[in-house]
Amino acid sequence: MGTQGQGNGIGIGIGRDTSRPAEVTMHAVVQDRYGSADVLRLARIDRPEVGDRDVLLQVSAAGLDRGTWHLMTGRPLLLRLALGIRGPRQPVLGHDVAGTVVAVGQAVTRFAAGDEVYGFGQGSFAEYAVAREDKLARKPANAAWAQAAVVPVSGATALQALDVGRLESGQKVLVTGASGGVGSYAVQLAKAFGADVTGVCSTAKLDLVRALGADHVVDYTCDDFADGAHRYDLIIDIAGRATLSRLRRALTPTGTAVLVGGEDGGELTGGMNRQLRALALSSVVQQRLTMLVCTVRGNDLERLTDLIEAGQVVPSIDRTYPLAEVPDAIRHLESGRARGKVAIIVRPTG
Repeated sequence: MGTQGQGNGIGIGIGRDTSRPAEVTMHAVVQDRYGSADVLRLARIDRPEVGDRDVLLQVSAAGLDRGTWHLMTGRPLLLRLALGIRGPRQPVLGHDVAGTVVAVGQAVTRFAAGDEVYGFGQGSFAEYAVAREDKLARKPANAAWAQAAVVPVSGATALQALDVGRLESGQKVLVTGASGGVGSYAVQLAKAFGADVTGVCSTAKLDLVRALGADHVVDYTCDDFADGAHRYDLIIDIAGRATLSRLRRALTPTGTAVLVGGEDGGELTGGMNRQLRALALSSVVQQRLTMLVCTVRGNDLERLTDLIEAGQVVPSIDRTYPLAEVPDAIRHLESGRARGKVAIIVRPTG
């Protein structure tokens, strides 16, 4: 599946807290300030504490998504109101997690020590991570650890985008950014739900999008999906760079466009200005223009587990990296060369 990263982990040092016994500490990738991947370092820190409704996982693998880059850099700047103004309050990156339950809080009823699970954790670029019970699901039986780890954030985002778009079987769906993390799931999910799917990507990734099951592909380097040749009932806009007028030209008269993120906005708000303009415009036109802010829900993971075990969704992994090479993994994501998802292997198995 994935290809092991070959980075050298430059800029990462290992700090050891000799005042704490090893059994209550762990290795984790941490940051003390916002910035590029150079701010990350591998350190030994205390294991997270388990609340009443929390589950403590021994992490086998973690997923890397574009949101991690935003958390690392603190961009757009409005994010810092929630993350911490001067620096991140949560020093350990990573939300996607797959691992084995080692302890549970007093109020936890769904999981017990030894269960193999995946979901939305806190600080998953570490040997141990905590997650809320309601943000986890059992790991798909046919998925390797790395495959399970790259599902939660991107898979749930794609699933919710199709739900928000009110997808119906037989509709024509366009997915921009079809070769990326969210896009690779959106293509497969739309096909699983009976849509005719067109994926938009670069020349180098056309084969990947076809392999994901897209009925048609558009190479954005030489073709325009909004040239009027085709109209779509639903557009899942993940690339975040198309103007609203272009999206509307590609929609049917009563079609829907769901904007998932955006990377071309200003330093303060990022792509949110385009999304807010879409909501305002939608109130005065027949076409429906809306946005998605992914909500972390465990029941979405259960739906994805069923689809993965049925073979209708297969996580597409471009590369894997060991924990010490998280900075190189993020640089690869930044380069735009990633095809599908990138996974971090925390506890090698097999």
